[in-house]
Amino acid sequence: MPAVIGLDIGTSGARALAVNESGDVIATAAQDYPLLTPRPGWTEQNPEDWWQASRKVLAEVARAVQGKVAAIGLTGQMHGSVFLDAEDRVIRPALLWNDQRTAAQCAEITDRVGRERLLAIAGNPALTGFQAPKVLWLREVEPANYARVAHVLLPKDFIRHRLAGEYATDASDASGTLLLDLRRRDWSAEILDALELRREWLPVVREGPQEAGRLRADVASELGLPAGIPIAAGGGDNAAAAVGSGIVEVGLASSSIGTSGVLFAYTAEFTPDPSGRLHAFCHAVPGAYHLMGVTLSAGGSLNWWRQVLGSQYEYDELIELAETAPVGSEGLIFLPYLSGERTPHLDPSARGAFFGLTARHGVSHLTRAVMEGVTYSLADCLQLMTDLGVAVDHVRAVGGGARSTLWRQMQADVFGIPVRRTTVDEGPAYGAALLAGVTAGVFKNVGEACSAVRLRPDFEKPNEDDTQLYRRYLKVYRDLYPATAAAMARLSELSVYN
Repeated sequence: MPAVIGLDIGTSGARALAVNESGDVIATAAQDYPLLTPRPGWTEQNPEDWWQASRKVLAEVARAVQGKVAAIGLTGQMHGSVFLDAEDRVIRPALLWNDQRTAAQCAEITDRVGRERLLAIAGNPALTGFQAPKVLWLREVEPANYARVAHVLLPKDFIRHRLAGEYATDASDASGTLLLDLRRRDWSAEILDALELRREWLPVVREGPQEAGRLRADVASELGLPAGIPIAAGGGDNAAAAVGSGIVEVGLASSSIGTSGVLFAYTAEFTPDPSGRLHAFCHAVPGAYHLMGVTLSAGGSLNWWRQVLGSQYEYDELIELAETAPVGSEGLIFLPYLSGERTPHLDPSARGAFFGLTARHGVSHLTRAVMEGVTYSLADCLQLMTDLGVAVDHVRAVGGGARSTLWRQMQADVFGIPVRRTTVDEGPAYGAALLAGVTAGVFKNVGEACSAVRLRPDFEKPNEDDTQLYRRYLKVYRDLYPATAAAMARLSELSVYN
């Protein structure tokens, strides 16, 4: 049978993979692209870079399977804003999920719609990462560019338009715009009217495994793929990764450490967090939902630390150093708020910090502290879910951090529950491929597609002594943000004058 392809438009690069009818990965390709940071707290990318990288990886995978492909599934970084004019030209670089420039617009959205109504309709408070405040920012700060807008797309859906000429998205990715009515799984007229935004700018909303376009003949010829093959609506990167790790039933949760960190739990119904600290989104599974906690700089914190060290260490070498430091890094704690923070603080002015530094601490301690700080932040997410009555008996580790035995064991010890891995650990692209398999008729539904997801027999169990010690460190960690938040805010204000 022909293969199906999953394409992930990530923050650091595009990744494509081909999957056969048994769920085995039979070809992969990846291509990096740059991240733009024109000002502190601003993150952007050029959508044309995504397209060039997507063409390259799709063509490479197509060659590997001799062009025998039944469908393509799309996934990618959430929340980004791609602005197109009436001729489908990109108006300006896309504002990304971790961009922090829109605090004023978030306040405006809350004022116009009301905090309780936002939670009731969109499942979330107004946060700087979401798409809606980015559109308002363009209107208020770059009015000439705003006047040219004809379409607003999410990153993966910009690629869909290039592949199929369609303006379409899926419910899980659309959930991160702050413009979706999550119960209806369609755009909210109430929010759009309150913000004075045009519905015609937004794409049609589909369910993850539904067809949302077919491959154009000219693009198919260039890529070496069959013309007219269906393109699945797909999912936001976290929902697609959850499909790829089998998080499609009540009681299952996953932990992802990529550039950001995500704790993801399946829910059968729309159950928003009253505090707004957890995201409530539609799942890529039709009719289903999920709760999600996000730390903005997870693997990104380790990458930052490696760059600070002059990149003299490979990641494996850094982790080996961290293994030589004891649990708790001898009284050292790292706050991973390098890009502000989402869960649980909802604070774009939050800043990273090491606490407890002494002359005894070296690279091994600081590296371990970075990894522990990220894990503490994910534990905050898990605690909020537990408080809402979400029962989790084990966590499935996905993403780059899942490849580290130390990071998996650290999570098991800090969470106090087992951490498992799937036999295939290919991230969101794998889930996108499984969704494409449903679109192509290879699988009857998402549940059947996820029968291909298998768990490894070995897994990390919490060490009781280490768990007890981590609980004491976690309490100190949780005390540090409220004790320093005011100073962080003042530093954030001062940074704009430099």
